[in-house]
Amino acid sequence: MAPQNAESTVGSLLRRYRLAAGLSQQELATGAAVSVRTIRDIEHERVDAPRAPSLRRLAEALGLAAFDRDRLLAALPGPRPAPDSDRRLRVEVLGPLSVRAGSAAVDLGPTPQRDLLALLALQPGRVVSRDEIVDVLWGDEPPKTCLSMVQTYVGRLRARLDPDREPRSPGKVIRLAGDGYAIDLGPAELDLAQFQELVERGTGTHDAPTAVDLLDRALRCWRGPVLAGVNPRLRSHPAAVATSRQRVRAALAYADLAADLGLHEAAVARLQELVPDEPLHEGVTAKLMVALAGSGERAAALSLFAEVSRRLADELGVEPSAELRDIHLRILRQEQVVRRADPRPRQLPAAVPGFTGRAAHLERLDALLPREGASQGTAVVISAIDGTAGVGKTALAVHWAHRVADRFPDGQLYVNLRGFDPAGPVPPDEAVRGFLDALHVPGQRIPVGLDAQSALYRSLLAGRRMLVVLDNALDADQVRPLLPGSPGCLVIVTSRNQLAGLVAAEGAHPVPLDLLDPDEAARLLARRLGADRVAAEPAAVAAIVTACAALPLALVIVAARAATRPGLSLAALAEELRQARGGLDAFSGTDPATDVRAVFSWSYRSLSEPAARLFRLLGLHPAADLSTSAAASLAGLPAAEVRPYLAELARARLLAEHTPGRYAFHDLLRAYAAELAAQTHESEERHAAVRRLLDHYLHTAYAADAQLNPHRDQITRTKPQPGVTIDEMGTQRHALAWFAAEHTTLLAVVERTDTDGWDTHTWQLAWAVTTYLDRQGHWHDWTQVQEFALTAARRLGHRADEADAHRGLARAYARVGRFVDAHVHYWRALDIFGEIGDWLGEANTHRNLAFMCGAQGHQRDALYHARKALDLYRAGDHRVGEANALNNVGWYHAQNGEHREALEYCEQALALLRELDHRPGVAATLDSIGYAHHHLGNQREAVASFQQALEMFRAAGDRSHEAGTLTRLGDAHQAAGEREKARRAWRQALVLLDELEQPEADEVRGKLAGLVG
Repeated sequence: MAPQNAESTVGSLLRRYRLAAGLSQQELATGAAVSVRTIRDIEHERVDAPRAPSLRRLAEALGLAAFDRDRLLAALPGPRPAPDSDRRLRVEVLGPLSVRAGSAAVDLGPTPQRDLLALLALQPGRVVSRDEIVDVLWGDEPPKTCLSMVQTYVGRLRARLDPDREPRSPGKVIRLAGDGYAIDLGPAELDLAQFQELVERGTGTHDAPTAVDLLDRALRCWRGPVLAGVNPRLRSHPAAVATSRQRVRAALAYADLAADLGLHEAAVARLQELVPDEPLHEGVTAKLMVALAGSGERAAALSLFAEVSRRLADELGVEPSAELRDIHLRILRQEQVVRRADPRPRQLPAAVPGFTGRAAHLERLDALLPREGASQGTAVVISAIDGTAGVGKTALAVHWAHRVADRFPDGQLYVNLRGFDPAGPVPPDEAVRGFLDALHVPGQRIPVGLDAQSALYRSLLAGRRMLVVLDNALDADQVRPLLPGSPGCLVIVTSRNQLAGLVAAEGAHPVPLDLLDPDEAARLLARRLGADRVAAEPAAVAAIVTACAALPLALVIVAARAATRPGLSLAALAEELRQARGGLDAFSGTDPATDVRAVFSWSYRSLSEPAARLFRLLGLHPAADLSTSAAASLAGLPAAEVRPYLAELARARLLAEHTPGRYAFHDLLRAYAAELAAQTHESEERHAAVRRLLDHYLHTAYAADAQLNPHRDQITRTKPQPGVTIDEMGTQRHALAWFAAEHTTLLAVVERTDTDGWDTHTWQLAWAVTTYLDRQGHWHDWTQVQEFALTAARRLGHRADEADAHRGLARAYARVGRFVDAHVHYWRALDIFGEIGDWLGEANTHRNLAFMCGAQGHQRDALYHARKALDLYRAGDHRVGEANALNNVGWYHAQNGEHREALEYCEQALALLRELDHRPGVAATLDSIGYAHHHLGNQREAVASFQQALEMFRAAGDRSHEAGTLTRLGDAHQAAGEREKARRAWRQALVLLDELEQPEADEVRGKLAGLVG
């Protein structure tokens, strides 16, 4: 063996062995008495001389497990240089794009790849959709293969940014999320995150010297205009524009504080750095003129005014603002230019310490602001922020208000309307009176009556630019008397209720607020407890976030507890929360405003009795997401009758209707509802409600499975109880959509049935979801539910059901590569089926064994089991089984190189399957026929068969088989000399294989690489 191939051989052999044996790196390392690092180094082909003895021990330990020990020992490489110990990543976007790993620059590849990284880095933690990526990279004329190219770029960037990432494992820096990608970089890794953290700390402290130092450090993060020298579409992206505005705001805040402390020269230095990028920004010019005059450079200040005046006239056709002209006049008169005392109201509460996340919501609020220099429009701008209790509505409103306060020179008004306070809401006349006091209206001038007071209030705000924050409103009626009557003002309203009346009548812009995502929640804890403390215990942080349901109020309570107990590890705190078992006692306190249970109760007490009963029963649901039909089944009511109560709960923000007909509430609200259910309803009533819910999921899933797999051998189900709503499944597409919507919920329901001992429902639900989970590639989920099914069948003592559960679990294990475990369960199933005389179970198991042996490369064994299945189906006159087995026999003949025999069996199968109208079987058989034709050199026939199969797999939502057929279609196109068609098919296959995390993805990447040039 040539030395240059040695490492590749070692890594390849070890990866193939580990996947075939279904072992993780940890399991393999433990069995071989070596470290996980050693396993990883071998697989990634990073092996140096000192590890050679460990490799020999590894080879010996694997010698009895069909591993090629001699080749491994022969492949041991010679010495290699030690890797760079400092591989810390640093991404910089505040200036030209720069990426370094330790001291070495990272090659980011072609321009679109660099632009993709820049786009993600501009928005750390935010999911950037594929459509947005395509728009930025290619504009109005993207290539047809743009989505595949995006995925390729992401893969290459991951390889450069995550060099230690395991193959096919999720990226640590760039992650797939929803319909796009997000980059996860903190202040130590991203200059933008560092800048934002320093600015937040600087603007959040009342200590002026500390604030100046923090803002100075923030501004030093900048090396020029954001993303200088990149794609113009990227530089004009809203995130880039918003980042530039953050720099301006930070510089202006720094200049004010520096002037107060007499640090005029420092202010000049920072502002002059900004002038080349903001030559016409009058706010920057004004601050710089003040700083120059304060540092004794009066002539420079006057020269700056003259230069800016000329530019404004030449480029915009306008004169300098009144503020600039006033500063200019005072400098000419040699008056001291300092900030004067401001009598205007500044009622905003202190900025929320440690505020984090909410980037998308802040962008929506920013969009309400008029463009600088534009007219104010003809109406008051109103934003209505709504969300459930404790979700951080006030924190968002106050944080944003502080960010934009400089856009409202006439001041800010704030009132807490206490809409859900146990003592009752603040009357509108009291709130208006408070605003009139803040506007310095003498008591004797305040008229009697709400209407007259509101009229005076509106008159005082006419022509002014004011920011008004109306916090914690009960409803629109409480808000209306506090709204200004003329443009120029902006009003922010927060409420637990959806203020639909305010949106409809006053044109308010709704900003619904949901829970933090896990990354935002972790950053909140880091801001409260320190980044080092949080980074030291990532697993504990994740557990705390889960226990708090990512609810900001709960996270703040837990952070306060941790802050007052610095010696307590976060792991210990997470254990305390775990022992609370999802209850609310862990979040209680003496202050009702920060007691989660008390805060929730204020919303609950406002409900009608039917809505309150429904809320309590929803606490019995095992998942956070449910449909109208599920809620109706819990309540034992028709769906039409329960809809108004769901709407009432949504208006009270105790539920969120995230899509039409589907509702969700976070875990702590569900825990609160469960507490109320236990206190209010007898155990018999709770038991009946849960039984109705389980019947709903079982019978609806059964109906959906019948659409996806109509020829499947059926089971006898438990009968549904009265009051159960069962959704109808009219089409295969309807069934797929239902399963997709209920996927996560169904997993939670199966787990709850296992925990609570609903054994019959457990194995029957597991049976009903099998087709969907298998075809969609959710094989790890399938494994989990089948493990529950096997436990339930054993508890019930049903031998046939136990055998079928063994077979189902073996199928799932085979799908995830755990072949050793799959063999054990297949043979256990065969033993039981033989004992009870179930020939059909034996036939099905032999057919499944054929699939697994084929996946392991044992094609002769696969053909043996396929023939056994065919004989059993024929003996039992099971025509569907016979037809599918004929295709299996044909396929494994083809895998053994016997392609003409393969066609003979597959054509028999195709005729029978078409007669039976078995579409999944027809699709699979067409794929087999295409494969045989391809290897016989009949590429036209192969392509035609593959394309027919592909259409049918796509219609059935069978992503796994779709990926395989696309791969083989690409092979046929290449053999026919159609390189572009081959490339297109392989790229589509690669997208699916990567999403399914299948090892075949690497093989397809190799095919694509072979087409380059």
